[in-house]
Amino acid sequence: MIQIFHSPNTRGVRPIWACEELGLEYQVVPVDFSPEYRATEEWRAMNPTGKVPVLRDGDVTMFESGAMVQYLLDTYGNGRLAPAVSDSEYPIYLQWFWFSEATLSRPLGEVVNHGREFPGDKAIPEVLAEMRQRGVVCVEAVAAYMEGRTFLVNETFSAADIMMGYGLLLCDMLIPGKMPDTLLPYWQSLQERPGFKRAIAA
Repeated sequence: MIQIFHSPNTRGVRPIWACEELGLEYQVVPVDFSPEYRATEEWRAMNPTGKVPVLRDGDVTMFESGAMVQYLLDTYGNGRLAPAVSDSEYPIYLQWFWFSEATLSRPLGEVVNHGREFPGDKAIPEVLAEMRQRGVVCVEAVAAYMEGRTFLVNETFSAADIMMGYGLLLCDMLIPGKMPDTLLPYWQSLQERPGFKRAIAA
């Protein structure tokens, strides 16, 4: 069975959500998110950077959430949750799939990392402000693209929406009130999906 080693609100939401949308059987294995545990040899043997999640499927072990989602689609998707490579929208699908991690989630994740390295009054306000502003620019770009659209690609829910949904979750948590009003219907529709709810509850 697919195992996803996960801590709440981490990127493990993505592969869990993908499993839900694909109707796959999986097991969530809770991970102690404390820095002490994530620095242990036990955990570093699974994820050498000490981060979460990790996916195991038979002999396969992975520690990058976007790659996990792609693996699940390629192995079990049977064409679901992604347009065909021949589809004219396939490049757009790839763009938003990876934008959500490489461009949107990156500065928001650094807000968390900064707070871990510089807790309390050691935080550097200018650095936090810059990272949050980069997040705002990104979410505004998503909002502009989504005007008049229901989903990111072909008006059909896809893995790009799973990837983006986690980015918007980070936006909600780390830069509250900065999501443009025009993006709220899309974000609300993602939150209403049963797969999202189960991934968040995992």
